[in-house]
Amino acid sequence: MLELRAVSKKFGKEVRAVDEVTLSLGQGVVGLIGHNGAGKSTLMGMIATLARPSSGQILFDGVDIVRKPDAIRRRLGYLPQDFGVYPNLSALEFMQYFAALKGVRDPVRIRRLLELVNLHDQAHRPAASFSGGMRRRLGIAQALLNDPDILVVDEPTAGLDPEERLRFRNLLGELGYGKLVILSTHIVSDVESIATELAIMRSGRLVAHETPDAILRLARGQVWSASVAEHDYAVLRERVHVLQAQRQDGRMLLRIAHPELPCLGAREAEPTLEEALMAQRYAVQEEAA
Repeated sequence: MLELRAVSKKFGKEVRAVDEVTLSLGQGVVGLIGHNGAGKSTLMGMIATLARPSSGQILFDGVDIVRKPDAIRRRLGYLPQDFGVYPNLSALEFMQYFAALKGVRDPVRIRRLLELVNLHDQAHRPAASFSGGMRRRLGIAQALLNDPDILVVDEPTAGLDPEERLRFRNLLGELGYGKLVILSTHIVSDVESIATELAIMRSGRLVAHETPDAILRLARGQVWSASVAEHDYAVLRERVHVLQAQRQDGRMLLRIAHPELPCLGAREAEPTLEEALMAQRYAVQEEAA
């Protein structure tokens, strides 16, 4: 469905925000993961045809969307990280305005989308008075107006409370059936339960493209749990990567990323997805060193 071939984006002569990214994606939820500044938003902006690559190709169903952006725009839904609303419009008026821009003339679809994102009871309320989570849900509703085949969502849970984040994740997971949903985040828990694939970026480069299960399998044998005396903790953390530390009854309960037994008494632990990604990152750093 979507193919990126050696896509790069340079700003000025020195800054390469996206560096030779090659990626093939079909239906499902793809978590685009990376730290702030990894190049995720730049890459998604190019997929959404808001920016042109400095080099490389982006193909949608075999058509080069850099040369022919309309080939994807009609079938694309996009929710940017900074999604604003018009202060004088109600949620319904906001949806009607975007429907007109997208050529959607079905009032029933507008009502159904407001129901989908649980805003139908707030349809006549000014959108400017909505909470952050409600605005993000309204943003998803407008992105779905044209029944897109590809939904691009940039940092959707930034600033949301835990309940709103859970509701938003569940909604995106449901939308992944029959569509391609690309969800960028630096919060692994946002995609842990819904992503069918993970694309991991670091400093503009794509460093991995795997299923969550494959990443967990690779991390087995590299994550450990241990209980150490507090006076031993300072020495231990100088030579291993401590993922988590908790004081309990005068001891430190640790989760550690290390390729071999990190200390006496440590036990191999089943990694979480976040721990697996951290272990992978540390392994790459050590190989580079």
